[in-house]
Amino acid sequence: MIMQLAIGTLVIMINAVIQAEMFSAFAHHLEGLIIHMRRFFRRFTNTATIVIGVLFVMLVQTANVWVWAATFYVAGVFDKFEPALYFSLVSFSTLGFGDIILGEKWRILSGLTAANGLLSFGWSTAYMVELVRRTQ
Repeated sequence: MIMQLAIGTLVIMINAVIQAEMFSAFAHHLEGLIIHMRRFFRRFTNTATIVIGVLFVMLVQTANVWVWAATFYVAGVFDKFEPALYFSLVSFSTLGFGDIILGEKWRILSGLTAANGLLSFGWSTAYMVELVRRTQ
């Protein structure tokens, strides 16, 4: 149990750093992006910027899911990468189909994956609200 908590905590910290750094980089370049978008989209600059923001947030979420998948695969929870990726996506999104479940040795990680996803999606929602506010 302690090993699962240690691994899960480490992965959550890694994902928090990835998300913080990627959001910070996007925010740093946002004004330049808006100016650049005005040349091409004129009246639809705000919409285009928000669409790019949504795609960027999805990129960040995808990176987080891949970190979890790599963790499951490297730890030997799954023999193949595809089920590790599928399980990570289903757990991270808190969908939890239940068609793949972890054994007792690793099942705490599924809850930590879901908790990480819940926090990450909340953070992303707040980020998108701020992006919409800044483009108005």
